[in-house]
Amino acid sequence: MEKNIKLTDGSELKVGLVGNANSPTIMLPVAKESVYGQEAEHLKLWGVDPELGKHFVEGLTDKFRILHFDYEGHRLQHPNPENLTPETIVQDLLTIANEMNVKKFSYYGYSWLALVGLQLAIRTDRLESLIMGGFPPIDGPYKEMMVVTNKTYKQALNNQNASVVDEQSQISPEKVDWDNIQVKIDTNQTKQFVTMYEHLMEFDDREIQHKLAIPRLAFAGEKDTIVYGESFGNVTVDIIGLLQNKKQELEQLGWDIEILKGKDMDHTKAMQPATVLPLIKAWFIKHLK
Repeated sequence: MEKNIKLTDGSELKVGLVGNANSPTIMLPVAKESVYGQEAEHLKLWGVDPELGKHFVEGLTDKFRILHFDYEGHRLQHPNPENLTPETIVQDLLTIANEMNVKKFSYYGYSWLALVGLQLAIRTDRLESLIMGGFPPIDGPYKEMMVVTNKTYKQALNNQNASVVDEQSQISPEKVDWDNIQVKIDTNQTKQFVTMYEHLMEFDDREIQHKLAIPRLAFAGEKDTIVYGESFGNVTVDIIGLLQNKKQELEQLGWDIEILKGKDMDHTKAMQPATVLPLIKAWFIKHLK
């Protein structure tokens, strides 16, 4: 079943619902649209599965009903620069569930879509379980990401009329000069994430932990530390450090914590279906009976 659903800003998002109607439902906003040809080959250079969404959906539908859509891809095509707030994102997700007649559901999100899952969990009683990948549930790097997104937005503003040769996007990540890379993207695309993080500056992720009474898992790759150069504010976003240092405290708060081992298990590798499907599938099977 597929349907185009109108979101809070009036844009329409293609949403799919597959699997046995009697099975527990998992919301997958990470279900990216498949890409092919040269674009697919380029993604593979960066360790990205060009059929990421398809493999997630196919890997879970034997046990669960999957509510899937590419929320990030949609927001890059249809930016919401002034109003991409935690409230409107949650409203979008609940609108999708309503339009697809899904009452209760679990949620899996990765990176910024993981923090969205935490916002969803404290705003609705319809969530049955939550998995956050690549973003810690307490002491999250909101301020660091505010710096990075602000710098990205300012670069995009400065470069929108400049002749920036986009050479670096076509080479492998090992050869990219992260200190000198220039950003030339639609300013609205990056402004919407500035808006989102601005609205999270006063958010206290410790204060809300008592509201979470559902099964929940947080995980990250053991090499998930991103060091940004001067162009991006000289900040370090140490996802794995935050998760490892708070592991015992998080477990006492009721979280399951998993560290994905591997010398190349960085932020990108730890979100690929081949890596993460076995973990999240086994966890969902255990907690959604």
